[in-house]
Amino acid sequence: MSEPIVFISHFKVKEGKLDELKQLSQKVTEHIKGDKPGTFTFLQYTNEEGTELSIIHIFPDAAAFDKHNEGAGERAGKAFEFIVPTRREIYGLPSDQAMAILTPPEDSEIILNRMPQLMGGYIRLKAD
Repeated sequence: MSEPIVFISHFKVKEGKLDELKQLSQKVTEHIKGDKPGTFTFLQYTNEEGTELSIIHIFPDAAAFDKHNEGAGERAGKAFEFIVPTRREIYGLPSDQAMAILTPPEDSEIILNRMPQLMGGYIRLKAD
């Protein structure tokens, strides 16, 4: 049975770039919502000061995560005008292809935390 993938990415927001980031965020959200139906969750949060951003993604399986990653380089290129990656968390077992994308270069300061073993739990898609 295929297991869900949870991916959380963390960023520093470049000084003076929050308003532009918000505009891009709306465009990216609409694109992902329309073109990536396997992306069950795509949520973006900033801290109160607007200096940090975290993005939470949930996928039903590794194949949906791979589909989400199609075009990710282009989306990231635009976003990196406004943010700097600091940390990535991956829960579950993504494909080797996805791990190649997520694994930072050795000389990078980006931290990657992996939690591959699902111990238990559930994702509720609607209230009972």
